[in-house]
Amino acid sequence: MVYNKITADILNAITAIVGSDAVITQHDDLEKYSHDETEDLSYYPEVVVKPISANEISELLKLCNQHMIPVTPRGAGTGLSGGALAAEGGLLLSMERFNKILAIDEQNLQATVEPGVITEEFMNQVAAKGLLYPVDPASKGSCFIGGNVAHASGGPRVVKYGTIREYILNLEVVLPSGEIIWTGANTLKYASGYNLTQLMIGAEGTLGIITKIVTKLIPHPTNDALMLASFASNEDACAAVSAIFRAGIVPSAVEFMERKCIEWVKEYSGIQFDLKDDDAAFLLIEVDGTDNDVIFTECEKINHVLEEFGCKDVLFADSAAKKAELWRIRRTIGESVKLNSVYKKEDMVIPRATLPQLVKGIKGIGNKYGFDSVCFGHAGDGNLHLNIVKGKMSDEDWDNKLNEGIAEIFELTVSLGGTISGEHGIGIVQKEFMPIKYTDIHFELWRGIKKVFDKNNILNPGKIF
Repeated sequence: MVYNKITADILNAITAIVGSDAVITQHDDLEKYSHDETEDLSYYPEVVVKPISANEISELLKLCNQHMIPVTPRGAGTGLSGGALAAEGGLLLSMERFNKILAIDEQNLQATVEPGVITEEFMNQVAAKGLLYPVDPASKGSCFIGGNVAHASGGPRVVKYGTIREYILNLEVVLPSGEIIWTGANTLKYASGYNLTQLMIGAEGTLGIITKIVTKLIPHPTNDALMLASFASNEDACAAVSAIFRAGIVPSAVEFMERKCIEWVKEYSGIQFDLKDDDAAFLLIEVDGTDNDVIFTECEKINHVLEEFGCKDVLFADSAAKKAELWRIRRTIGESVKLNSVYKKEDMVIPRATLPQLVKGIKGIGNKYGFDSVCFGHAGDGNLHLNIVKGKMSDEDWDNKLNEGIAEIFELTVSLGGTISGEHGIGIVQKEFMPIKYTDIHFELWRGIKKVFDKNNILNPGKIF
């Protein structure tokens, strides 16, 4: 696809739509929009535009469609797959001014928000009304809810409450041609033709620009308990996960962390934690609800299961401060790894009973290619986050052989019934591995869908496939 550059006349037309204060063209000012949290990727857009309404976006897309200008939508820039990077240059559409919570409907347990609302701020506002929006990625304090929708982001509590797909009821979307539509209805059921709402979730901004989001809410649990269980091996910890669910218990979170996660968090954050010499892996387990007696009974059952899998010790968080500290350990792992080493971040999901095989296989593949790894993630739903650490791997092997090792990891993932990404998306960095899982028929269908929505391929080109 051949795209055109933004000329002075096109720039004047852009400015006429949004105003000069909403247009960025200086190279130094474009820098922060040239990257996200994806390793060391950097792509400069020609222009950054910060619209404030769906109508402004509509006019911008009509203009770009007419002149064959690529458009990249961007949220908070916390993505891990390069999905919000302007790989083809052109216009970057920043959604940062779409930052309003428009309505919280306590009667119907719904809310309407703009995509630039920070996820944690939204969670806190609905919690103040006794309600819960349970989709809480590790970056919830800075990521935008629109980016969460675009990447089908998750978080620890997916295991009990379901994925983001179960909480998005309806979307206002600007199509690449400039039309503004609502994708569905503000209802819990939908059986009226193709479900365009679900199609937009996880589409990484390749089919339309989301400008309003209607979410489902649920009553907020009033009580919770948190425990940290230690094990002598990664495999023992991972094997215990599916056994908890087979015992009839559905915790609100089950997070896996290998020892190196804790070591690096201690070094990076200064959190004091007593690591014993034979602590190899940990499960962070949360149980919530409204009845403390029920929660206590479930914790006892979980403890019995853990003992069957060689659990060495269980620490119960006995205060809100201790709970916050344990969650802080889990949520700062990614940043700690980033500060300690050159790394690449992968994100795969498998049936949770196969976690022991996956973690063991990853370590074996690392030994084969000479890289180290740090494994952690949402064990309760089989979503493993893998940070591949350069360690003693040579620069030449890191640049030329690493992708062979990553491909083997994904081949193992697929052989175990899983897929390449659970919540980080495909973007730029994962698309070369998609054929490991998906066939030519899949790609033909995806390209056909893309063509229907975006016949000139101007919207977030170069992503997913």
